[in-house]
Amino acid sequence: MSDEMALGLNFVVEIDGQDLGAWTKCEGLGVSYDVFEYKEGGNNAFVHRLPGRAKYDPVRLTRVVSSSTASVMAWLTSVQATPKYATAKISVRDAGGEEVASWNLTGVYPSKWTGPSLDANGKAVATETLELVHNGFLGS
Repeated sequence: MSDEMALGLNFVVEIDGQDLGAWTKCEGLGVSYDVFEYKEGGNNAFVHRLPGRAKYDPVRLTRVVSSSTASVMAWLTSVQATPKYATAKISVRDAGGEEVASWNLTGVYPSKWTGPSLDANGKAVATETLELVHNGFLGS
């Protein structure tokens, strides 16, 4: 991918098929594993390293407040009324709107939403941040 293509990237998010719009920043797509070390008696050449539990980082999405903010608020309200885990799809789109890559998450739940600081005298752009926790990645 060229640097010019990277300038037009955005991230589109869907929760259970509901479009939450485009986002300009996505952080936290990651997984780490607990590793257990086992020292086998009589074997001094190495230590066995056994895989443990997977831990998934929270995903933080950020963007300028837009008309899509209403979709986020509707989803947050529905989850507050009836808590349930969802599936999510985060798609990277290029400047032409074509999907470059995507990640499907399972067991998704909102852990935090932060709205803009509103100041009529300020010059800052109004942004929102949505933080999602999840239980792992699904195959495409």
